Amino acid sequence: MAEQSDFLSDLSDFLYPQSCYYGQFKPEYLVFNANLQEFAQRVSYISNLQSNGKLSPQEAYNQIKSLWKQLKRAKKELKITSST
Repeated sequence: MAEQSDFLSDLSDFLYPQSCYYGQFKPEYLVFNANLQEFAQRVSYISNLQSNGKLSPQEAYNQIKSLWKQLKRAKKELKITSST
């Protein structure tokens, strides 16, 4: 069972890599950074699927637009403003 857990952990690290955060330390900034990295990773997958003909341009656009709205909502909920 531990082997399967290690494999899934390694697979998750490969599919969803995360970089270190070097900005100002605040919990909300760390959470937003994680959300931003996930957004970037998903946009990359969507654009690759569209480039390879697996998604239509409109479907790719709709998915990215939805992800953008989620990211904006997360920023608002974390009370992160442009001036900070």
